[in-house]
Amino acid sequence: MSDLDDAATLIRAARRGVVFTGAGISQESGIPTYRGAGGIYQTVDPMKVSNISFFRRDPALYWTHARARGALALAARPNSAHVAVVEMERQGHVVAVITQNTDGLHLDAGSSRVIELHGTGRQVECLDCGTREPRSHVQARLDVEFPPRCLECASIYIKPAAVFFGEAMPARAVADAFELAQASDLMLVVGSTLQVYPAADVPLQAAQAGAPMVIVNLEPTPLDRLALVVIRGKAGEVLPELSRLAAL
Repeated sequence: MSDLDDAATLIRAARRGVVFTGAGISQESGIPTYRGAGGIYQTVDPMKVSNISFFRRDPALYWTHARARGALALAARPNSAHVAVVEMERQGHVVAVITQNTDGLHLDAGSSRVIELHGTGRQVECLDCGTREPRSHVQARLDVEFPPRCLECASIYIKPAAVFFGEAMPARAVADAFELAQASDLMLVVGSTLQVYPAADVPLQAAQAGAPMVIVNLEPTPLDRLALVVIRGKAGEVLPELSRLAAL
């Protein structure tokens, strides 16, 4: 049997499967990855651009970088990998998606339970007064107002409702993620380098609790040694085939 067949067998047997995703699953939707080959962090220092301390000193630094990336993310649509995850849920094998991504594409694709460990990039919030508005509205203002200001209090300290370096992950999302991992009977990791903690502790928790792990990623990860099956390939090619085989 091939790795695809082995992985599909594990998916077919699952009733409480959890899918854990990183930037690699959205790459085929036109959103660049962070740490993989050709990733954003090879040319941009994340500890400056996406760090809350630097943001508070100079919000324009973030928005200079985010002008182009934000437009890409807002224009992106779910790809075949996101759709395949929904199909696995429909088949009764997957109960939730836990994602490091902030692009909202799992929700757009139709996954019914999505835990966003790093928040959402679809909303922007003011650090001074707490006002939120859609990222698309702020993106539209960048050409005439830079850096953008809060519509309520005029503060320049408005940022995506996504977790920056130096910020804690949302407590409820973290608790839900670890609870799902502990109870899972399959952990399917897709498109994550598994190098960001504590997020990467979620699939580790599942493996330690006895759930079989399948990893689909273009590059090696630190948890490959714990996986029953490791598949090197693009999420948009591998996941639809896994979904098809799991339905047989």
